[in-house]
Amino acid sequence: YAPFSMEVNGQYKGIDVQLLDAIAKAEGFQYELKPMDFSGIIPGLVSGQLDGAIAGINITEERKQTVDFSDGYIQSGLAVVVSNGNTDISKVEDLSGKMAAVKKGTAGAKFAEDNKDKYNLNISYYDDSPSMMLAVANGNADFLMEDYPVINYQIKIGEQDKLKIAVDSVIAPPSYGFAVKKGDNAELLKMFNEGLKKIKADGSYDKIVGEYIVKQ
Repeated sequence: YAPFSMEVNGQYKGIDVQLLDAIAKAEGFQYELKPMDFSGIIPGLVSGQLDGAIAGINITEERKQTVDFSDGYIQSGLAVVVSNGNTDISKVEDLSGKMAAVKKGTAGAKFAEDNKDKYNLNISYYDDSPSMMLAVANGNADFLMEDYPVINYQIKIGEQDKLKIAVDSVIAPPSYGFAVKKGDNAELLKMFNEGLKKIKADGSYDKIVGEYIVKQ
């Protein structure tokens, strides 16, 4: 889920991974990373299999019913993405009657579901981002919904050179948050928030985010 989490030469890196590492060092706690499908993360927290999660998780009221979030550590936006040859979609209203490719359990899936009747959408679900993006690139779906920083980065580095951003943001940009099971792990949540403040103060935060996102 570049630029937030990815494996490069056998090492995990990205904004989420590096922020967590810097925060852990600042607060003096150890952790073990467990890569997994996004759709399994909140169930993993609720069942107690995971202590915490940092995975580009948008802070939403719905998710607050089952998990507790840290302070937001970066803002996101939900972009509409189409194939390079698509000239039909340039604004939200153009989504009417189209086929949406979405990743299960994401803000993009929720937007499509909430607006299915309004825009007469057909929805096709995928377990991961690469499959969803391939569907749009191959013409099996008209558009996808993806967090703006993620798709912006992937197009920029040439990883998704068959795609383009049609609409920058269809919702007010929410924030990503570190999540723990609701009512549990308050100490871990507090350490994350305190550590986040520390790495913002000492410049580590800007250095990490600056590796991947150029401020507009």
